[in-house]
Amino acid sequence: MAEILAVRDAMEQALALLNAGAVVAIPTETVYGLAGDATNGAAVTRIFEAKGRPRFNPLIAHVADIAMAERIAGFDPLSRKLAEAFWPGPLTLVLPLREGAGIHPLVTAGLDTVALRMPKGFGGELIGRLGRPLAAPSANSSGRISATTAEAVAADLGPRIKLVVDGGATPVGLESTIVKVDADGLHLLRPGGIAAADIEAIAGVRLRRGATGIQAPGMLASHYAPRAAMRLDAGEVRAGEALLAFGPARAEGWRDAVAIKNLSERGDLAEAAANLFSFMQELDRSKVAAIAVEPVPFDGLGEAINDRLARAAAPRDEPLAGA
Repeated sequence: MAEILAVRDAMEQALALLNAGAVVAIPTETVYGLAGDATNGAAVTRIFEAKGRPRFNPLIAHVADIAMAERIAGFDPLSRKLAEAFWPGPLTLVLPLREGAGIHPLVTAGLDTVALRMPKGFGGELIGRLGRPLAAPSANSSGRISATTAEAVAADLGPRIKLVVDGGATPVGLESTIVKVDADGLHLLRPGGIAAADIEAIAGVRLRRGATGIQAPGMLASHYAPRAAMRLDAGEVRAGEALLAFGPARAEGWRDAVAIKNLSERGDLAEAAANLFSFMQELDRSKVAAIAVEPVPFDGLGEAINDRLARAAAPRDEPLAGA
């Protein structure tokens, strides 16, 4: 079973494990990540094995600074502008992979691009000490709810890994926003912890939606899913359902819900994002067959919240229809 160590006590053990090709669960500002040396094929393979993740689903490579990122990928002017505005932070950029960058091919799933992010806090410090990028998808079984606490990681992956670094509950609670610049413009591949409007304000151009195919992590149609079925935009609670609520107004029949969690009583989308995965896990533990989900507005971080809810509710193992 994985050992859980607080951030202040974990650095040296985490470094030793990573240098030995093992994987370590670490806190980031978004969700907990399952980290391994992105240049070490055995370590990357262990990430896929621990998660049960399909090999065609690429990973994000996390860097300590812009200099490390530029050794791995080529930056166009707009991507560089976005990196300078939002790094370190919850923005991932999909960029052309440099020849000889050293990133193991499993990380990119055979693509000629690489997804890069610079995390805050412990993760950034760890990468700086290691001197190499870390591949670090969310620290959960593939397709299941992302972990936002060390305890959630240990409950899921504990028997398969050696160390969980405990940094408390993650403040953002959603994975990073993923964007890509190409000849057609600036594309939103996955909404996330930075609202689209904030990216557009820096970029000076509109984000294009509707990307298809697996160009980056988090683009599978079914993802972030509890064991219970998810019923979205629910105006009523049916017999035997739990309720994932939002805001002050309740769905009809809410008092009969098996269990209830409110993402944000006051309708705050940032609070809702931070609570999303942990509340989904709590309701799933009530062992109901279905979770009714009240409507969440699409503005701001609501776009990312609705993206995660739609993927959680999608029929399992269906091919991707769009981003």
